[in-house]
Amino acid sequence: MSTKEIVIISGKGGTGKTSISASLAYLAKDEAIVADCDVDAANMHLLLEADFAHSEEFFSGETALIDEDVCVNCGKCKEVCRFDAINVIDNQHRVDNISCEGCRYCFRVCPTGAIEMKEQKAGDLFISNIKTGSKMVHAKLGFGAENSGKLVAKVKTTAKELAKKENKRYIIVDGSPGIGCPVISSLSGANLVVVVTEATVSGLHDLKRVLKLTDSFSLKSVCIINKYDLNEQISSEIENFLKEKGVEVIAKLPYDETFTKALSNAKVIVEYDKNSKISNILQDVYKNLQKELLK
Repeated sequence: MSTKEIVIISGKGGTGKTSISASLAYLAKDEAIVADCDVDAANMHLLLEADFAHSEEFFSGETALIDEDVCVNCGKCKEVCRFDAINVIDNQHRVDNISCEGCRYCFRVCPTGAIEMKEQKAGDLFISNIKTGSKMVHAKLGFGAENSGKLVAKVKTTAKELAKKENKRYIIVDGSPGIGCPVISSLSGANLVVVVTEATVSGLHDLKRVLKLTDSFSLKSVCIINKYDLNEQISSEIENFLKEKGVEVIAKLPYDETFTKALSNAKVIVEYDKNSKISNILQDVYKNLQKELLK
């Protein structure tokens, strides 16, 4: 059985992307491996009761380290560092790991060999059992760490391996908001992209940017307009734009405080109130996504 990958993204934060992703994961039950690729601000584990059963450190890039016993404090390393990562503290040259870009310039000019390059920990990767009866792959980027795109790639690779091993039908991916490297990495290998937007001026602006990105990778996209009734004029503009682009609107979700109540109880809407209007719409969305993947 070929595993199909659904990636949910948004052009901006706060559109309800993660809540919708978690709802789809809940509806998929044990048929899907879930991947939270929003490594800069991961929070889907709160909604799916992840147990952090397995964890491993993720290393990416290098940072310089000065051996104080060998260093003669000549200052050459500080002179060549273009990132102001080397400072003199208590009469000793030391490296600020957050500022260091791992360019190796200081390593090359050090006359005594006091500087070595060490692999840098960029974050942590987790594989959790979740309340759907399946598993979730997620991660946390370290404070001040870069290379979030590489950490996302690691999450995606691990999720694919797990889905293949456990013969799952789907991988449901909660991507990062925006259009940067983490999002591009999230989209790699997607069979279907679900773009979540909201009926605001900024929502429409960022929707245009994110669809330009999916177009550049020739990825099939559909759209969910969340809180469409807060500004029906903007919502209409969004629908007209999507019609011109040939992108189907698979759902229009109304504003509903039950959505917020579900979040405050660490539950997804389709779990908290199965008979609410939004729950019924999302159940239809999941069925339609299954049909789209068969086309």
